[in-house]
Amino acid sequence: MENMMSKLRNLDAYPKINEDFYSRTLSGGVITLASSIVMLLLFLSELRLYLHAVTETKLVVDTSRGETLRINFDVTFSALPCSILSLDAMDISGEQHLDVKHDINKKRLDSHGNVIESRPDGIGAPKIENPLQRHGGRLEHNETYCGSCYGAEAADEDCCNSCEDVREAYRKKGWAISNPDVIDQCKREGFLQRIKDEEGEGCNIYGFLEVNKVAGNFHFAPGKSFQQSNVHVHDLLAFQKDSFNISHKINRLSFGDYFPGVVNPLDGVHWAQATPSGMYQYFIKVVPTVYTDVSGHTIQSNQFSVTEHFRGTEVGNLQYLPGVFFFYDLSPIKVTFTEEHISFLHFLTNVCAIVGGVFTVSGILDSFIYHGQKAIKKKMEIGKFS
Repeated sequence: MENMMSKLRNLDAYPKINEDFYSRTLSGGVITLASSIVMLLLFLSELRLYLHAVTETKLVVDTSRGETLRINFDVTFSALPCSILSLDAMDISGEQHLDVKHDINKKRLDSHGNVIESRPDGIGAPKIENPLQRHGGRLEHNETYCGSCYGAEAADEDCCNSCEDVREAYRKKGWAISNPDVIDQCKREGFLQRIKDEEGEGCNIYGFLEVNKVAGNFHFAPGKSFQQSNVHVHDLLAFQKDSFNISHKINRLSFGDYFPGVVNPLDGVHWAQATPSGMYQYFIKVVPTVYTDVSGHTIQSNQFSVTEHFRGTEVGNLQYLPGVFFFYDLSPIKVTFTEEHISFLHFLTNVCAIVGGVFTVSGILDSFIYHGQKAIKKKMEIGKFS
């Protein structure tokens, strides 16, 4: 047994030195204090990383199919009234959403940006007193009102009971209304007068679009849109204006739901128009993103990058449709963010590395200083130090 204990003592990698042979120095005390502080700071840093989740990023090919893309927006036009502002969306598959009104809200703004009125888009119209019937006579008290669509009826029994109905019927036919005053519904609702009354006003339009997950565009522009010879056209004649100020501020624009750390580069962007009219274009590259938090909850969303371009036109020469256009395309690469905690063994390994590394380096530094001082002192004693 004694032989076994002796062999174990021979394996001791940490031989002990009698305290009588210890030599304590001032430099050693300073180094010990400094190394202890460094070890404490590194330990606290490692502990913070251990207690908080870290995010791992990966790039994978996006293999998703048949999904939709949600576009959230909040845009303010400082000089474009709500009554003439419309929103259209279309994609390369051929699907079109013209003059979108569902899930859209508009706020009328005065010249100082204060809210005049807030309402969902496309709801409500002034009541028409004694309107003109489709057959030409005036509405009697015992009749049901059925207004004329002025040749734009899709069927004989169709009725257009408001100016908006007539404009919508014309849009479906691909026609433009050159003079709203000849339309009984528009004249009685004061369509042109309302546009004149709102002159100088702005509009804050916000809401969301649900579109196919393919490349496409959506745009804010004056007038109702329609297709004419397979060309996207906006009816601007009804407003009797030569120029449109499309100065705007993007309060918020995102593709999909919010997730921690997302940066939307267009949030808060403001652009002021210098020319009488023009087309402002944003070209957006959408990157599909999946965020998984530490509890396993997954958020399917998107990030995007953007470039921009402006095409200006002169007064009375509308070469380009005045408006703000957002052209978006989808990246084939998906980014995944995964939150996870560092394992305790990893934390323990790093702590041991910190303690051992700092202890070793401080020991080398102390030995270098000690032997250096000793060598200098010896040379001074024999008079060879200069």
